[in-house]
Amino acid sequence: MMGVAGCGVEAQETATPTLLRDVTATHVPSAPMLHALDIALADVEGDGDLDAVLAVEGEANRLYLNDGRGRFSWKQGAFGTVKRDTEHVRTADFNRDGHADFVFVTEDDRVHQLYLGRGDGSFIDASDRIMVRGEANGLAVGDVNGDGLADIVIGTSGAKGDDGDGQNSLLLNDPARPGHFIDATKTHLLEWRDDTQGLALADVDGDGDPDLVIGNEVPRNRLLLNDGSGKFAEGSERLQLVTDLHTREAHVFDANGDGRADILFFNLTSNAGEYEMDPQNRLLIQDAEGRFVDETERQLPKNGFSSWGGTVMDVNGDGASDLVVGAIEVPGFEPLQLRAYLNDGQGVFRDATAQVVPTIATGRHWSMAVGDVNGDGIDDVFVGGWGTQLRLLLGTRKAARPASGAPNQ
Repeated sequence: MMGVAGCGVEAQETATPTLLRDVTATHVPSAPMLHALDIALADVEGDGDLDAVLAVEGEANRLYLNDGRGRFSWKQGAFGTVKRDTEHVRTADFNRDGHADFVFVTEDDRVHQLYLGRGDGSFIDASDRIMVRGEANGLAVGDVNGDGLADIVIGTSGAKGDDGDGQNSLLLNDPARPGHFIDATKTHLLEWRDDTQGLALADVDGDGDPDLVIGNEVPRNRLLLNDGSGKFAEGSERLQLVTDLHTREAHVFDANGDGRADILFFNLTSNAGEYEMDPQNRLLIQDAEGRFVDETERQLPKNGFSSWGGTVMDVNGDGASDLVVGAIEVPGFEPLQLRAYLNDGQGVFRDATAQVVPTIATGRHWSMAVGDVNGDGIDDVFVGGWGTQLRLLLGTRKAARPASGAPNQ
């Protein structure tokens, strides 16, 4: 096991206090060129703290163990040594043994992985239970049919029509053998050919079961409504999509505090190529009739950068959901400072990057994970990256007083 690194990671910035404190240099192993595209937080050792599992492109996936104070060390070989093109990771107790398990999806490899936790930081490779193949970028887990078992949705990122490309997959956890799966794609999902990049399972219509928000490169983003048994029907007519998007992530949360789910899409201009589409991230607010109205212009700051990832968290402790936003300059694929938008409690967000994020938090940011890693009762955020040091920012809620009119801390 390798300890946390000192060399190769920038020194912690302390000149200007911010609501998120970057402790990468002292708390995270140094890997400045790693492609850590996604992170899942879970207690894998049963010691009561959150460990970090990394989905890594071009290397074996990684396990970083937490010492209980938010300092992480790399347990090498936890997920084998095979190098894959892994894009995303999610966690759940799939086999109902009380331990955290992890599912990974890959893009170019088209071989997805399932690891069942033993509860001591080691895992059983059960990847043969993921029977579907295909170029995948989207991944979500949740109990879609109400049987108490976590199911898996895989978003296929190719639309070539071969080897299942373009058809997203639904794997139902087998109640007779928890931790084994039944491919219910043909019976429970609509047949289509999409280039899916992001998925969110969440109850958007308030009927108590998780629906599916699909973020696509092409065609336009979709909303599928769950009938309660895990069978999904088209509900995309509820989405007001005012322009074509190249979406990378979809998030569902109550932005304006009215008790209804809203939808946020993080978008690109292109996948690190030339300028193709408006990369403006877009916020859709649900109205009383269940329609999702694009309120981006009025409620979200303008952006010209591309966002491969971001997250929702209450940064300043006022009870409203704020946003941490990844930023990369495209064309050029140039690293930028992480952004933060504070919510006024009514779903109107302002750019508060200078108050929230230290300037050292600069890179090619990817997907993120939120959780209290140091046990102080305040959420922290891991920020993935492509060819960029994985960053850990600890929440404080104590620094930099907000400007006039901003939410109270």
